[in-house]
Formats: sequence, C-alpha cells, structure tokens
Amino acid sequence: MILLSRRSQLAIAAVVDVALHARPAPVAAKSLAARHHLPPRHLETLLQALVKAGILKGVRGPRGGYELAKERRRITAGEVVRAAMADGVEDLDPAPESKLVEQVVQPLVDKAGQTFLAQLDAVSIDDLCRESGDKAVFEGMSSGSDFTI
Repeated sequence: MILLSRRSQLAIAAVVDVALHARPAPVAAKSLAARHHLPPRHLETLLQALVKAGILKGVRGPRGGYELAKERRRITAGEVVRAAMADGVEDLDPAPESKLVEQVVQPLVDKAGQTFLAQLDAVSIDDLCRESGDKAVFEGMSSGSDFTI
C-alpha cells in the first residue's frame, strides 16, 4: 500500500537535507541530487514548489542554492507534502465518473488523507533532522562543499 508518493517522500527528504547541510552556504541542487542518487535537474520543479510554498528560499549566484525559509522546528512534514502535491503533478490519472466513487469512496479517501496529513503535521523537520543524526544517515558521505580559495 502506497500512502505517500515518491515525489512527497523526496520533498521531505530534500527539506531535511537542506536543513542539515545549508550552513554555512546554501545547498546546491546538484549536491542535493547527488546525495539522493538522482539526475542533477530531477529535483528542480520540486524545489521550486517548496520555494513557492515558503518552505525553502532560493539563493542566486555562483554559491547559490537552497536554504530553509523559516526555522526547521516551524516546518512540518505535512506542510512539505501539501507543497509537493500542490502543483498537481501527482494527480495525472483522470478520476472515474461514478456516483459510488464520488459519494462513498472519495469521502472515505479524503478523510483518511486528512488523518494521514494530521499525523505528518505532528512531525517537524527538526524532529527528522535529529532522527537522521541519531541514525548517522549522512555519516561518511561527502557534503559536496568546496572550500577552494
């Protein structure tokens, strides 16, 4: 059973990654993609959706990238998922035309979705950052930082 799309999972991972790696400089999309074994431009539309939602802030220039737009304790996983879903990329299949779906199944799915998102709203990016530190998720991985002068 899939409760969360790959796009939503990547959105949460991207925000946690930015929260962990955006100091002292913003996180480049290329570095972010490399840490998650994705093609460099794969995350761009997702990152832009997170900027539009006010979760991330884009920084331009040669040392540009992404950083959190607000404190990580004030960003919830539910907020990130809503931003990832907001552009409609996940809803590609046409909805069936059925009274049963419309009046019985869809209200059930909507209620389950609201409950699911409420659970995600109870988890902050700070909580996920602490858990990733406890589990040493990025231990031994290159941060992608370049300190050449």
